[in-house]
Amino acid sequence: MQAVQYTDHGGHEVVTYGDAPDPTVGRDEALVDVKAGALNHLDVWTRRGLPGLDLELPHIPGSDAAGVVREVGADVTRVEPGDRVAVSAGINCGTCEFCRQGEPTLCVDYQVLGEHTTGVHSELAAVPSDALVSVPDGVDWETAAAAPLVFQTAWRMLVTRGEIRPDDSVLVLGASGGVGHAAVQIADHVGCEVFATASADEKLAAAERLGADHAIDYTDSEFDTRIRELTDRRGVDVVVDHVGEKTWRQSLRSLAKGGRLLTCGATSGPTPETNVNRIFGNQLTVVGSTMATYGETEDALERVWDGTFTVEKRATLPMSETARGHELLESREGFGKVVVIPDSEYDE
Repeated sequence: MQAVQYTDHGGHEVVTYGDAPDPTVGRDEALVDVKAGALNHLDVWTRRGLPGLDLELPHIPGSDAAGVVREVGADVTRVEPGDRVAVSAGINCGTCEFCRQGEPTLCVDYQVLGEHTTGVHSELAAVPSDALVSVPDGVDWETAAAAPLVFQTAWRMLVTRGEIRPDDSVLVLGASGGVGHAAVQIADHVGCEVFATASADEKLAAAERLGADHAIDYTDSEFDTRIRELTDRRGVDVVVDHVGEKTWRQSLRSLAKGGRLLTCGATSGPTPETNVNRIFGNQLTVVGSTMATYGETEDALERVWDGTFTVEKRATLPMSETARGHELLESREGFGKVVVIPDSEYDE
């Protein structure tokens, strides 16, 4: 088969597309004929190399994909050949104390496809059957591939962990990214007053189209200053910050007393300076969240499949141009997800 691969960590030049061994299907796995995949910032970090990440090289990356089940392992009952499926990238052990309590994302051996294990940006992918969700006939492959990771992550972060309510005011940073554009729509769907940051007129307009009541150009002014102006110095109830070091202090300053800061990532760095006095003085809550349970994933994706939520796509590329997709993410060029399609499918 053909697959996206890299043989070492580094820049865009390490990303290749070429021959790779066909996957072997385990007893609890399904072989998926991949019709489309999608990039996340996680692919960029994995390519660069993360502290403590010890991958077997060459590595096939990718956490988002969708396609048709070609065959299943002996123990698989959830799916069968011919099923249309999308990948939900989290893998848990099923036996630790957290898994037994129904919290698989807290699993002591939690893994993400494409980060800790072989990914799915290839013509064929062997995927644990528990990591597959059904895709209705009317949903196109690009949408099915691009939706799961960002919408499940944003849903758990805002609805389950953040417990957002209709009377909340919610600030979403980086509304042009995958998680950001999902978070804007989820907060709007719940009935919140939504503030969103972006960096260009077209991105600000897109955020408003998806449900933002107030779009803030963070290159034009300090976003925490604008939040204070727009809220009569009160601040917002919730900040969604997946940026990290670069925005952390401003995010804390944007919160009203008793507010919640929700985080699921740190694209600008993982070790921000924190004003502890502001946290305890204003009785703020910092809430971490990662990925989602199967039920949360289904709740989020049902609303993608029925059109309640829109998956914005900044580019659709053949997998042989995945390096270009990395450039789009790193340069913040465009709005939404980057979709990559196996060259054999793209040429049809």
